[in-house]
Amino acid sequence: MKILIADSFPDSHAQLLEQNGHILTIDASLDADRLTQAINDNEALIVRSTKVTASTIDAASNLKLIIRAGAGTNTIDKVHASEKEIKVCNVPGANAVAVAELVMGLILSIDRQLPQNASDLKNKIWNKKKYSQAQGLYGQKIAILGLGAIGFAVASRAKAFGMEVYALSKSGRSVEAEQKISDAGITQLESLDELLQTCDIVSLHMPATAETASMVNQEFLANMRPGAMLINSSRGELVDEAALIDAMDSHGIRAGLDVYNNEPGAGDSSFDSALAGHPNVCGTHHIGASTNQAQIAVSDGVLDVIQSYLDDNLINCVN
Repeated sequence: MKILIADSFPDSHAQLLEQNGHILTIDASLDADRLTQAINDNEALIVRSTKVTASTIDAASNLKLIIRAGAGTNTIDKVHASEKEIKVCNVPGANAVAVAELVMGLILSIDRQLPQNASDLKNKIWNKKKYSQAQGLYGQKIAILGLGAIGFAVASRAKAFGMEVYALSKSGRSVEAEQKISDAGITQLESLDELLQTCDIVSLHMPATAETASMVNQEFLANMRPGAMLINSSRGELVDEAALIDAMDSHGIRAGLDVYNNEPGAGDSSFDSALAGHPNVCGTHHIGASTNQAQIAVSDGVLDVIQSYLDDNLINCVN
């Protein structure tokens, strides 16, 4: 197949594809607009964060397969792809470890004020009295909203820190799923209000859907404990940013964020965000899955999807 890869891709995996006879074009600089111009007659498209719009799909003359090198597919117009009989697949779970590691890093950074510590030292300021104040993670209660691969990876790491892990009870879970939750030492609570009022930290691990859009709203935030932490490493669309800013100002909420509304489509860009610039936010640049370990695991999954397509036994199809 002719394959366009609109992002970086490991040389080892590119070589494997070429050895199997595929023709590759790799261009990590493509944004949504330039992707429309570059798609041409490629049969397969591989993307990470680059948006795949209806315009790109319409511009493709021979596209059969779109692969999201990761889990979330909200950046791909799946409805239009289906109308054009183009399959959309993802690689779920492969980046779970990397995202969970970042979640723990954000929690530690907020609790120990690590960014402020480092900044003051670089500016020749010594303030041990100020930075000696921290709660510590041991015994803290963390709520995990979304018990997928990433949610469980966060739970295991939180338990290793001696934290108590909670989740929302959900009807219809299989016996196997309930056993997995029990084995992970996760306590389930019946209502979202109870969960938010119980826990010191709330970590979001849910996809962006019509049901989850702005789920973190004024009511959600009002039910969180004063000074509690909100961690979002999933999708910016889950959070009403104006409501979060208000809750940080009035309720002392602290936030660790890797994702935002209206993120830039390119890897290097200016980003004017009132939320990201708020003093109660410890923010990163949507880098949750950006470790070498995760990229190799995701790329392995991409190769598996391509081979499954060629074998007429497609895996991880989401449309």
